[in-house]
Amino acid sequence: MCSHEFVGAIESGLKDVAELVAVEAAGLVRKAWDDMQAGRSVRVDTKTSDTDVVTAIDHESEQLIRDRLAELRPGEPVLGEEGGGAAGDGVTWVVDPIDGTVNFLYGFPWFAVSVAAQVDGVSVAGAVVEPVTGRRWTAVRGGGAWADGKPVRVSAPERLDLALVSTGFAYRAERRIRQARLIAGLLERVRDIRRPGSASLDLCSVAAGWVDGYVEHGLKRWDWAAGALVATEAGAVVSLPGEDPALGSDGTFAAAPSIAAPLREALIDSGIGDL
Repeated sequence: MCSHEFVGAIESGLKDVAELVAVEAAGLVRKAWDDMQAGRSVRVDTKTSDTDVVTAIDHESEQLIRDRLAELRPGEPVLGEEGGGAAGDGVTWVVDPIDGTVNFLYGFPWFAVSVAAQVDGVSVAGAVVEPVTGRRWTAVRGGGAWADGKPVRVSAPERLDLALVSTGFAYRAERRIRQARLIAGLLERVRDIRRPGSASLDLCSVAAGWVDGYVEHGLKRWDWAAGALVATEAGAVVSLPGEDPALGSDGTFAAAPSIAAPLREALIDSGIGDL
């Protein structure tokens, strides 16, 4: 086995671990969601603002993932949305125990568990699992992207005005106002805008061709670590926070190659650098 094949086999194994623990955590989240639909309550706290919420289930899901990774990949650090952590040498696991917590609380079935393996800050394997549908998005660096084991590929709209674009908004009102102005400027140039409320699933939607592009500011590493890899491996043009200053210091961008350049230009013309 050559060195490239050896590395690929290792990363494929990391994907299997990410998928396994994400599926187990998604089972926990699904049970809690079912309980909520039956009228049971869940404890809710806030973080950066009154609209930035965290539930007891977020913490339980992340703890399950941390415990399982400690069993399956002992000694490897974990960076999680709720429990924090830091990257280390070798593999670091990046975890979002519920991406789309507000959707989860409202009973809107668009949220996911995201688990990625990174090396030197670069995602090499990942899984995004939807608790309600059970759908599993997975990817391996250089090896492809899949939904429930079937390859996915980005769309190919002929023009920007035919493109469906998804986005997200910040928790703080003052930044939302600026983001709303950006979207108002973009609306006349694209087919339409969507705001589903889960960054990891927005990125997977680009991968599947359900939307043609996606842009959002303020994402943390756990928001994009797995989903951006899925989008990249499905053929999307992807820019992560800090990689394209013209899109803002914390902008995340993913788009089908056929409209990536004109979408980027339209965003810049609409004031994305001022967010």
